[in-house]
Amino acid sequence: MAAAVLTRLERILDLEEKQGWRNRGVIGGLQAMTERWANDARNEDLDERQIAALVDLMQVYGAAAQDERADIAAALRRAAAGDFVATLPPETPLATTEADEAAREAEADDLPPLTIPEGEVEEIAAETPVAAVSSSAPVRPVMSAPAPGLGTVYTSEDNEEELTIPPPEATHKAQARIARQQQKARRNASDLDARVTVLSGVGESTAEQLARLDITRVVDLLWHLPSRHDDYSQMRTISQLQPGEQVTIIANLWDVRERKIGVNRSMVQAILGDSTGTLHATWWNKWIIKQLKPGTTLRFSGKVGLYMGQKTLDSPVFEDIDDERVATGRLSPVYRLTEGVNNNRLRNLIYDVLDGYASSVDDPLPAAIREEYDLLELPTALWQMHFPEGQQELEDARRRLAFEELFYIQLGVQQRRAALRQEIATPLPLSDDLLAQFQQILPFALTGAQQRVIDEIRLDLARSTPMTRLVQGDVGSGKTAVAAAAMWAAVAHGNQSAMLAPTQILAEQHYRGISQLLGQLTRPDGAPVNVALLTGRVTGQTREEVLAGLADGSIDIMVGTTALIQEGVEFTNLGLIIVDEQHRFGVEQRGALRTRSSNQPHLLVMSATPIPRSLALTVYGDLDVSRIDEMPPGRTPVKTKRFTPAERERLYSFIRREVEAGRQAYIIYPLVEESDKLDVGAAVDEHKRLQGEVFPELSLGLLHGRLTGGEKDQVMRDFAEGHHQVLVSTTVIEVGIDVPNATMILIEDAERFGLAQLHQLRGRVGRGEQASYCALVSRAESPDARARLDILTETNDGFVLAEKDLELRGPGDFFGTRQSGLPDLRVAHLTDTATIILAREAAQKIFAEDATLASYPVLRSRIEHFWRGHGDVN
Repeated sequence: MAAAVLTRLERILDLEEKQGWRNRGVIGGLQAMTERWANDARNEDLDERQIAALVDLMQVYGAAAQDERADIAAALRRAAAGDFVATLPPETPLATTEADEAAREAEADDLPPLTIPEGEVEEIAAETPVAAVSSSAPVRPVMSAPAPGLGTVYTSEDNEEELTIPPPEATHKAQARIARQQQKARRNASDLDARVTVLSGVGESTAEQLARLDITRVVDLLWHLPSRHDDYSQMRTISQLQPGEQVTIIANLWDVRERKIGVNRSMVQAILGDSTGTLHATWWNKWIIKQLKPGTTLRFSGKVGLYMGQKTLDSPVFEDIDDERVATGRLSPVYRLTEGVNNNRLRNLIYDVLDGYASSVDDPLPAAIREEYDLLELPTALWQMHFPEGQQELEDARRRLAFEELFYIQLGVQQRRAALRQEIATPLPLSDDLLAQFQQILPFALTGAQQRVIDEIRLDLARSTPMTRLVQGDVGSGKTAVAAAAMWAAVAHGNQSAMLAPTQILAEQHYRGISQLLGQLTRPDGAPVNVALLTGRVTGQTREEVLAGLADGSIDIMVGTTALIQEGVEFTNLGLIIVDEQHRFGVEQRGALRTRSSNQPHLLVMSATPIPRSLALTVYGDLDVSRIDEMPPGRTPVKTKRFTPAERERLYSFIRREVEAGRQAYIIYPLVEESDKLDVGAAVDEHKRLQGEVFPELSLGLLHGRLTGGEKDQVMRDFAEGHHQVLVSTTVIEVGIDVPNATMILIEDAERFGLAQLHQLRGRVGRGEQASYCALVSRAESPDARARLDILTETNDGFVLAEKDLELRGPGDFFGTRQSGLPDLRVAHLTDTATIILAREAAQKIFAEDATLASYPVLRSRIEHFWRGHGDVN
């Protein structure tokens, strides 16, 4: 049986013959595979003489003319078959001897030196195939014959003057280049706003296609940044691929064919090869065969599989390769595409725009900032972002563009903060006597952290500058008590408070808790503190009475949902706004309540999702931040563990034991009803199965977002009062349910939730004195998904989890909403705390020097454009 390396060589020669001996059967030609092939051959114990003969012939094949290669291929086949002394065609040199090299060097020494003036180096290099030209040293030809297309170069005896007479085709190129240079010199920044149809080769049809990528102007092409770069210096070979990896490779399409797999179904199978081996690719769309031409070299991206010992790619994405960047080992940009526009087309368009327009781009960053923070100029950064010279240059470009975006955010934060400082608020000092009255009605002692945060709020409320403070604390840390202390300060000074909650469930829970607590206190006129509720379910006469109470001042504290910011809701003296679970509100919603008062109200926002430091510096950069980092006594840490679906029965048995001991449990699903698209559990269907087959002896409640408000209330009330032993629910219970008797929560398809959300769900148990448990059921097979869930088993610290969740999921998924108030970021990451801090420092310097940015008109315009449509994050 022939050795595998010999079989591989035979297949490559077959492909070469099919392609007409173009030396394209493997990437880089046969000569490029010799070293690796020789190593593989030695591993298969081939005779060293045979290896040497074959390697020599491969090198000769690569250097030979196309019409000579058939004979060399025949010699290769004979050598592979065992004829080690296979001869080459006459007059085909095997290798260059030392004598040949010496003769060439002597010939070169006899030629006069050729120097190129400094200004001509770039021009000549751009129009000739010379690999590198230096202006600092004499240049000697490396070929005995002139390079094609270079023309004739004449040099005067004293080397003072040079005259190049290019061949006719080079003359046309030079003229075209000169015309382009003149056109570039006449361009200015306004040309960047022209429609893309001004570009050569871009008509209305192409413009329509580009518009689907939000590219309508020339400048949009500059900012259509690559989604990634393929590093041709680090491309993996087929032999290096491992099953399960997501990879990009360059390979030859050796063979492709369509195969019937049913009456009306077909699949397309192909064999891909490089100098190290082969793999099979499969597509389930039969029409794709029209795009695949055997003998071509393409870039394939997909997930590596393994079938019958053979490496596979299932439905890989493919496209033409950038020959020049493969040859030079450069980084090649890969862009977000649309139908009708492939990567090569877009890359060429962007290159032309960079070449013609990049120098016209105004740099908004002041030169002093660029110098102090070692940042590239914007045109250079754009060039390197699209077509980097190397990894370091790409990183420098990313750093520059990321810094710019974060700098804009920080300047916006500074402007908002300064604008708020200009507003006037009614001081609401919480005196020691008032605080003592409040503490007397509490059914528990304040923790040290709660006391510290209340002291910080007291300082804010005592000023005529509006308070803008974020209080963040883990589930059950006691944020509501802190908010109630601030409300009491407002009531004691004759001011109204509004508390905005994201859901009706949570609003009603806050209403009950605050009514019971502050209802024990009296207003300055001696009347009891009046707390009211306003949600979408409060209608008719009841709603009219609530609105009247707000208008005449008889209602002191209004708790509600977004119904508070609807038309017709008017406060008579609103002094304090509290926003709970603030990340669930849009920017406009958070700011709308501020318009309900003649003076600027104090603002307190609360979050049970701990905010990572980087977000506190950006999304909430204009807020002062307080952290409740201490849990009240009596709260037991929840024991958390990951399970597979096969272990469900054990978990069901555990739930039965907890119920028999008089306790309750939650079972959580990610969906309300079954989905054809998602293979995950659904609450409605699972509730039916659990009630009928698993827990027929128990009462199981069902809670999800499609129930009416009244239905939700009834289900939760029944669960809290013990009428249901198990509550089957979606994530609607993430906030708003406080049942101390619940000790077990089982979360199905846990891999579909973020860490912060899982932590919130886990916080529904462990609210009493009994030991509590959280079971994460996951069918995830990837090590990354499992490792992410295991983080929850290792810590109950919400701040640690928040940092990790932001790192893994990004700010949009972290919040579970895109309403963070920030514009979309092209390059910057809100996990990059180091760059955020530097950008904040730079923004503070510029703002202190020139708050209106009058001295920086380009920067001011860019910031206005950056923030346009996003308003005040508060």
